[in-house]
Amino acid sequence: MTAKTTLTPTARLIEIFSAIQGEGLNVGTRQIFIRFALCDLRCHFCDSTHTWNAPATCRIERTPGLRDFETYSNPVPLPMLLQWVEWQNLPFIHDTISLTGGEPLLHASFLLEFLPQVRSVTGLPIYLESGGHRPKQLATILPYLDSVGMDFKLPSTSGESYWQEHAEFLQLCYTSKVEVFVKLIVSQTTNPSELERSAELVASVDPSIPVFLQPVTPVESSLKLTDKPQLAPSPEQVLTWQALMKRLVKQVRVIPQTHKMLNQL
Repeated sequence: MTAKTTLTPTARLIEIFSAIQGEGLNVGTRQIFIRFALCDLRCHFCDSTHTWNAPATCRIERTPGLRDFETYSNPVPLPMLLQWVEWQNLPFIHDTISLTGGEPLLHASFLLEFLPQVRSVTGLPIYLESGGHRPKQLATILPYLDSVGMDFKLPSTSGESYWQEHAEFLQLCYTSKVEVFVKLIVSQTTNPSELERSAELVASVDPSIPVFLQPVTPVESSLKLTDKPQLAPSPEQVLTWQALMKRLVKQVRVIPQTHKMLNQL
């Protein structure tokens, strides 16, 4: 008989670091960020194009917040990632662990094993940042999540369209009673009809789900990758769009990427 071998789960990472969350419902809180490599979307406004593919190495911040990065090889074994998170988790500093990317749900099978262990080791709540377009993968790890920030990809702004997937994704979060909010990147080219459709989608699940309008921050690296550069909307546009959505959704907040203002990149 051939002896069975147990493979250690691995993940392809970009970086692990400690910083202040700059977007959405958790804005201003301190988080341990685990940034996963790979994304199956190619949004025109993406400010993390370096995550689209998996690099040969990743970088780990040795001391929380000091940007004293060390370089390691990809992929990363699960026990090693747990150790790195423990390095970051100094007492009384962090509010949450943020799973970001890229698209973290492309590592759903890894997360299924990693999340129960990291929660046990740190005691910190788990927050998922996702494109909101992979409901099947979300379902497998929902029991281990405390909060979810999901994007709605507006075709006129992102170049992507996933309305049905967004609807399933949001309903799953709501049904599981995990804390959830919706983020929409808006630009000068945003189509108001898509914002109205987004508000209708949210309201069909629960009109009290918070919605965040985030004016796009033009990034030079992204501008080079598209012939449709996304520029920030005018104040008049944002005020009009907020009022449009508030007809259907109770909470519609406008918050830019505050971490860039704080130089927390």
